[in-house]
Amino acid sequence: MNIKDSTYLVTGGSAGIGKATAKLLIEKGGKVAITGRDKSKLEKVAKEIKAFPIHADVANEDDIHKTYELFLKEFEKLDCLINNAGIGDSWNELSDIDLKTFRRVYDVNVFGAALMASEAAKIFKKQKSGNIINIASTAGTKGFANGTVYASSKFALRGMTQCWQAELRKYNVRVILVNPSEVTTAFGDLDRVERDEVKNKLRPIEIAHTIVSALEMDDRGFIPEVTVWATNPF
Repeated sequence: MNIKDSTYLVTGGSAGIGKATAKLLIEKGGKVAITGRDKSKLEKVAKEIKAFPIHADVANEDDIHKTYELFLKEFEKLDCLINNAGIGDSWNELSDIDLKTFRRVYDVNVFGAALMASEAAKIFKKQKSGNIINIASTAGTKGFANGTVYASSKFALRGMTQCWQAELRKYNVRVILVNPSEVTTAFGDLDRVERDEVKNKLRPIEIAHTIVSALEMDDRGFIPEVTVWATNPF
C-alpha cells in the first residue's frame, strides 16, 4: 500500500511500539489517530507527533464504538487498524494464577483486539480493502515458565489472526501478525515508565520499521506473520 495519505488507527499509541509506529507513518505522509487510556499523556504525544488523539480503552466496548465514531468523523475512511494495545504485568506461577488476572489481561490483549478488528472488518468488507496489523509476541509462539496468562493471550491473538486471514482475504483485506521479542518499552511496568535503550536490545523503532515495511508491499501480496529478534541480546 501507499503510506502517504492513507489512514491509520493505532491503539495504545501514546508510548512504545504504538508511538514509534504512528510517528513513522506520519513521517511518511500517513494520517494517523492514536488511542490511549492516559488522557494527558495521549494528548501530549499526539501534539508531539502530529497525530489525532482518541481517549479510549480497548477493554471498554463503549470506548471502541466511540473510537470508530471519532475516527471516521475526522478521516472519513479507514485503511489500516494497528492492534497494538496490550498488557502483561503478571508473571505468576501456575499455582498462583486467578480468574481476575486472566480477565484483566484478556480484556485488552484478546477481547479488545477482537472487537477493534470486528469494527474494522465491517468497514473493510464494504470498501473491499483494508489492513489489520496485530502486535503479538514471541511469547505467542513458545510458552515460558510463569507466562500462563500473558503467553496464552498472545497465542489466542495468533489464532484469531489466522482465522481473520481465512475470512477476509476474499475482501482484499490483509491481516498481518508481528511477533516482537523483548523491546525496551514501558511494557510490564505498572507505572508505565519507559525503559532506557539498551545497545543490544530491540527498540520500538525496529518494530515500527517492520510494520511499515510489511504494509508497503504492494496490495497484491502480504506477509501473514513476521517475528523480530534482537541479533545478540545476551
